[in-house]
Amino acid sequence: MMLHEDEIPVDETLVRSLLKRQRPAWGDLPLSPAGAGTDNTMYRLGDDLLVRLPRTADNAQSVRKEQAWLPRLAPFLSCPVPELVHAGTPTDVFPLVWSVYRWIHGEEAGPDTIQDWDAFGTDLAAVVRELHSIDLMGATHAGDLSWYRGGSLEPCDQWISGCFDDCRTTVGSELDVDRLEQLWRAALTLPEPSGPHVWLHGDLKPTNLVARDGKLHAVIDFGGLSIGFPDAEHSTIWDLPPQARQAYWDTLNLDDVTWARARAWAIAVGVSGISYYWHSFPAFVDECRARLHAIVIDAAAR
Repeated sequence: MMLHEDEIPVDETLVRSLLKRQRPAWGDLPLSPAGAGTDNTMYRLGDDLLVRLPRTADNAQSVRKEQAWLPRLAPFLSCPVPELVHAGTPTDVFPLVWSVYRWIHGEEAGPDTIQDWDAFGTDLAAVVRELHSIDLMGATHAGDLSWYRGGSLEPCDQWISGCFDDCRTTVGSELDVDRLEQLWRAALTLPEPSGPHVWLHGDLKPTNLVARDGKLHAVIDFGGLSIGFPDAEHSTIWDLPPQARQAYWDTLNLDDVTWARARAWAIAVGVSGISYYWHSFPAFVDECRARLHAIVIDAAAR
């Protein structure tokens, strides 16, 4: 499944050739697809390893960032995060960096894997608090650690406005796009965030949250790792049931202005996801549609 015009095709033959060249002891281990996101393709290697390959050169920058920072952040987090065991180097057949991580056993967070959503929301908030409390270690909102989701909303308005128009064409019959745009525009009038910059995961949606024994176990995919304002970090909470959302809000004691800006970020990521991936990634479009639907319902209830 190709999602980007500049994507580098990857298959099992290519992955095995990389392994045999750089980690020959792993070259004959069982290899099987382990999912694909918007930025990376994954293969399970044996029972205990995961190969993670970026789709494009831009995505490779995120791989380097994970390789550099995850080992430094992990000791400060109480939940497991990906453990790097090999930093793959570019080759003639795959000219980008890539990674092999320790496999984290568990399943995607969802209705079949989470027993108590109130506890899940509380636990996720605790992870976010830990991450946001880690010393920046000299890192700044610059270079690879600068991402639009760690900034303010206003610079995104022009392209997000175009995405609203796209959504009216594609999902306008089933989703209140006008209401979503009203919420977006209301957030643009709010005061700019003024707190300190913090470490951000950047994409704490359910596909990046691993459940085990009915509760949150690990956080994966730190490709969106950045330094910035924390508002957008809270945006994925609309991907979770209302009781998890409320527990998360209560645990972090978020104020109404922060919540409104977080909701605006959730809207922005949702409408842009539908616009960009409408023809190429139906499963991700469904995720975005569900998020936006939850926002409309939640806004009506408040």
